[in-house]
Amino acid sequence: MKNLRTLSTTRLLTVLAASCILLVGGAVVAVAARGGGGATPAPKPLAQAIHDSLAAAKPSGLSARISFTNKLFPTGALTGVTGSALMSGADGRLWVNGNGGRLELQSTAGDVQLTWTDTKATLFDASSNTAYTFDIPKEKAAAGGTTAATHAAPTIDQITTFLTDFTKHWTVSDAQPSNVAGKEAYTVDVSPSHDGGLLGKAQLAWAALNGTPLKVAIYAQGASSPTLALEATDISFADVPDSDINVAPPAGAKVVDLSSQASGTGTKAGDSQPITGLAAVQAAAGFAVTAPDTLVGLPRQDVRLVGPADGRAALVVYGQGLGAIVVVERAKDASGGGTAGALGSLPTVSLDGGAITGHELATQLGTVLTWNRSGVTNILAGSVPSAAAEQAASSLK
Repeated sequence: MKNLRTLSTTRLLTVLAASCILLVGGAVVAVAARGGGGATPAPKPLAQAIHDSLAAAKPSGLSARISFTNKLFPTGALTGVTGSALMSGADGRLWVNGNGGRLELQSTAGDVQLTWTDTKATLFDASSNTAYTFDIPKEKAAAGGTTAATHAAPTIDQITTFLTDFTKHWTVSDAQPSNVAGKEAYTVDVSPSHDGGLLGKAQLAWAALNGTPLKVAIYAQGASSPTLALEATDISFADVPDSDINVAPPAGAKVVDLSSQASGTGTKAGDSQPITGLAAVQAAAGFAVTAPDTLVGLPRQDVRLVGPADGRAALVVYGQGLGAIVVVERAKDASGGGTAGALGSLPTVSLDGGAITGHELATQLGTVLTWNRSGVTNILAGSVPSAAAEQAASSLK
């Protein structure tokens, strides 16, 4: 967390954009183009379509021509760069095999390259000549020492049970027969049933042949085009040599290590028990913690102390689901270094009738606000419009 706080706004948003690529792309980051003409698979119930795809033999590798869409972050004057492929979107290439993968986005401002293995990812942005390294969470082994890679496909009954539970909170479409980048595919739309914040829907398409994800897109509420999407104009299932994946940043690139080892966030034996509950957090924080019972009508759900001993913060959650608002409070930096590090260079907004000035990042999917009050630095984030975030921030006093 400390390393992230010291990044500039440009670099922080670059890292967030790279994280979005990994999240949007899923486990294998395999994607493909918008549905087009061509043969489509036979209609199947959703549980059957999922089962058959998961049970099929997986390809040993794949390569694709891709397009990355990013309408999430502000560009230009805000980020200080107009051509970064991660911030504005770009076309590129993708290679994946059993040992990892490489995604390359091409731009006149300089290419972006993301490589990964099972445990580590490296992002290089040529526009800033900077490489970022970070961990990928290890897959937990199930009983018997197996992982998801060695599990048999779940049965149709198991998938049906999962979908029944899942649809208590999410609306899921049928498996729609489609053709994606020339491959027979099934497409599914998923949208929150309630407490969805600004999220409209997510759309996923996968190859009927082998279950490989072929399209992932995230839509903001009311939007007809995706806010984030990773897609390809062509895809081929074939062996990919490690030489196509093992590509290091150029010599002389600045390296920013965001791994848990570098940031000191790894789990250690003897770690103290978590401090939770408003009274306990107020007693241990060392600064005044503001956590009303409700915030803009959302009930307080959780209060806990997070972070290392020399930089503890109070984490407060209001509401539930994607519509929740999260507030982080910490003692203001004694050095007077500004508001919440990198976030302090975001555009300013007036809060509490002009009593204080905050800094705001407003996107199609949510808002982040930071401000100082009474010796405490506050960060508020939620999948809410900027006006709602500003109202919530103004009421925290």
